[in-house]
Amino acid sequence: MEYRLITRLAEQPQPAHLISWPGSPLLAEVDCPALAAMVDRAAAGDIADTQFACAPFARITLIPVAAWQDALTDALLGHLRPLFAAPTSPLVLLDCTRLENASVLAKTLRFLFNLDHQLSDLGLKSQTAPTTRVTQLTGYCQPRALADLTETFRLQHAIAHGMLAARRLADIPSEQCTPQFVVEEAQRLCASWPQLRCEVLDERAIGEQGLGLLHAVGKSASRPPRLLAIHYDGRQDGPVRSYVGKGITFDTGGLWLKEGAGMYTMKYDMCGAANVLGLMLSIARLALPVRVMGVLALAENAIGPEAMQPGSVARACNGMTVEINNTDAEGRLVLADAIAWAAKRHPQTRFIIDLATLTGAVVKALGYELSGLMTQNEALRASLTAAGIASGDEVWSLPLDKRLKKQTDSAIADLCNTPGNNAAISASAAWLLHHFCPAEIPWAHLDVSGTALWREHGRSVASGRPIPLLMQHLLDDIAQ
Repeated sequence: MEYRLITRLAEQPQPAHLISWPGSPLLAEVDCPALAAMVDRAAAGDIADTQFACAPFARITLIPVAAWQDALTDALLGHLRPLFAAPTSPLVLLDCTRLENASVLAKTLRFLFNLDHQLSDLGLKSQTAPTTRVTQLTGYCQPRALADLTETFRLQHAIAHGMLAARRLADIPSEQCTPQFVVEEAQRLCASWPQLRCEVLDERAIGEQGLGLLHAVGKSASRPPRLLAIHYDGRQDGPVRSYVGKGITFDTGGLWLKEGAGMYTMKYDMCGAANVLGLMLSIARLALPVRVMGVLALAENAIGPEAMQPGSVARACNGMTVEINNTDAEGRLVLADAIAWAAKRHPQTRFIIDLATLTGAVVKALGYELSGLMTQNEALRASLTAAGIASGDEVWSLPLDKRLKKQTDSAIADLCNTPGNNAAISASAAWLLHHFCPAEIPWAHLDVSGTALWREHGRSVASGRPIPLLMQHLLDDIAQ
């Protein structure tokens, strides 16, 4: 989607769908008999919309003023989503004169830019009805706001670029979106950016480098596991920031087989990895002066003769052993190996942040709007929390300390992968993971089970979160 900014309506020569508010200076340009009634309706707190007799616009939608300032409940997006379920014009004119809240502005722009991907784009329906697609977003602002808005549009467009790539990948059915497919798709996308290079470990290299946990999860699938590291060199020296993503391309639960209803959305169990790829693409698009590594731990958790068994013990690449007492807790296994591998690959890493659709328990605790944050590094906790507020992609902290030790005790190995008492599931998983990052490297775990998907009308699609959070956090960190 293309975008531009204007400060005079004359700069928008073609009729567009105007999204505005009652009292906007743009309304003085409108020749619409129903305008007064629309303004009254919007001023009273209701959305007002017309597609008739609204020259010089193709359509006018007036949204109550309060919604333009509501960063907590996303009221503006609540009004926009049904409007753009079936757009009527390829051109949208967004009146930014009331978008004074930075978080609301950022979320609104990301929503509109993300209209570039729809499930129909996957081409899996034999027939699809032609629909109008938004091809250009124009922002209207006062001249004094032009410079700041130009930078905001540029940043959110780049963030949306990564979100779109992640969403497209995650939405692909798992019979196509295998570990090797993810590797090839990442290589294809990264080839457009000279600063990005891919390092791939196939099943043989995974064994040779001792990633026994990743091997244990993926060994039963006919489509073997992969570890993909994407390196971004925006400068020649300096510390590396590392991101690790869980990439379970389909999760049956293994021999701890999920029920059918719980398995239905498990093609999305690789959203963490997809979002790491998307983040790397956004970083490259912005040409940030920084070194970054994104690690994608890719495997299919399948059932079969070679499937890991409850009670098995596997050894990670840092030498620690884990008793696998639940084969459906596989995400923390691949993450543990990938975190340890990342720390070895760059011992001077500035920080490691992992992201994963790890536990349903975090959804029960925090719902669908907040990602769970677990870390023992208070500076990293504070900076991620602040970045979440600034970006509108928020996190909420859960405890992580030695009181969780008994949740990962094993009689036969260094650790077990799930607590026997079924308590503190999300925090217990994070407690296991922290053993695989050296104490001198700041580390944080993001459980995005609630936020990595957008749920509406009983359907789920990939959301691209928490790419906005991580990008804001990275920009803040670079600015220090």
